[in-house]
Amino acid sequence: MIITTTPTVENRPATQYLGIVTGETIIGANIFKDFFAGIRDIVGGRSGSYEKVLREAKDTALKEMQENAKRLGADAIVGIDLDYETVGANGGMLMVTASGTAVRL
Repeated sequence: MIITTTPTVENRPATQYLGIVTGETIIGANIFKDFFAGIRDIVGGRSGSYEKVLREAKDTALKEMQENAKRLGADAIVGIDLDYETVGANGGMLMVTASGTAVRL
């Protein structure tokens, strides 16, 4: 399946728009505790362990969105947007949301 942040797939016009598809994942507050516990991973102001968990959350949201598009019979998802938001009491959790438009090419 083709996924892109652009509104179209070059040289492949959409023949049918199937609707908006989304995928979501939430990372619990323990990631922040783990982040500070793993401070030794910080090199040049970055934490490899924290970045790895955020990447996994993004990948999970994208995978869920693609599964939803496949159920609709889509060949591609265009106009993908990724959002990262804090949720829960005192912003103790991080939600990653992927959304886009499922299309047939």
